[in-house]
Amino acid sequence: MADPQTLIVVAQITGAFGVKGEVRVRSFTDDPEACFTYGPLTDANGKVILTPVRHRVLNDLFGVTTKESHQREEWEAMRGTLLHASREALPEADDGEVYVADLIGARVLHVDGRDLGEVKSVQNFGAGELLEIRPPQGPTYLLPFTEENFPELDVAGRLLRAAPDEALLPEAPSRPDSSRTDPIPD
Repeated sequence: MADPQTLIVVAQITGAFGVKGEVRVRSFTDDPEACFTYGPLTDANGKVILTPVRHRVLNDLFGVTTKESHQREEWEAMRGTLLHASREALPEADDGEVYVADLIGARVLHVDGRDLGEVKSVQNFGAGELLEIRPPQGPTYLLPFTEENFPELDVAGRLLRAAPDEALLPEAPSRPDSSRTDPIPD
């Protein structure tokens, strides 16, 4: 069984296909067929779910023949199951790109030397990645994962240098009261 800490979601079972024991799979990889080259695909706990032998294109899905022998009803029961590959099986990231999984656990230091914490998770609610940072003290907070906020990444060294606006940091002073009518002195 693979270590769940090193697993990356690459596909999802969408149901059975045909009458010969094939399964329908939706790929999440940039090259949709690449997910079948990463070896056995597992569940979130690292248990092997399917080992691709052959695959064929079915519009935006794939019909997959597997090493495992399952009946149609068994594949249907697994509909929605996310399929994972070991991080080590994936190719190296291109220049200027990183795997989100490689950011988790990385130390985050401000460019001025302050320890901002450690990356706990990565979220994406539709407007880009947000790093959830666990600071040395206090509750977690989110920072947008942009080149402006993170000008230096040392993924191999597990270190991110950050330069976010102070208002994004938990210890940032409160914003000026917009209801004030008196001028603020220079």
